[in-house]
Amino acid sequence: MPLGGVFFIALFVALFGAFLLWLASRLGVKVNDPVKFESYECGLPVEERKDTKISVKFYLTAILFIIFDIEVIFMYPWALTFRDFLKGGFGLFSLIAMAAFVGIFVFGLFWEIRSKALEWD
Repeated sequence: MPLGGVFFIALFVALFGAFLLWLASRLGVKVNDPVKFESYECGLPVEERKDTKISVKFYLTAILFIIFDIEVIFMYPWALTFRDFLKGGFGLFSLIAMAAFVGIFVFGLFWEIRSKALEWD
């Protein structure tokens, strides 16, 4: 009956959290100051401008960085476990799979350079 313990803990956490929220709403200080609900950045007053345009190049650079960063993150665990694949007899299969992955990675890098995705001119 280990599942009953999980339900008990989940119910306890939910009830305790609801109790703390209720207690904070009853004992907390109520402030209805409109300044509290304004956004704050570096001590400067907020300037709302609707014509602010941010270049798409910033978003494109960020997305490309994230994509290539994630690909490198996928390579790290493979490098750590490659010896285990060799011992298990799956070294060639693992190497071919990573070669295909790196091939797609390099193709994407050359496509990015060829399409001039990172040029700011």
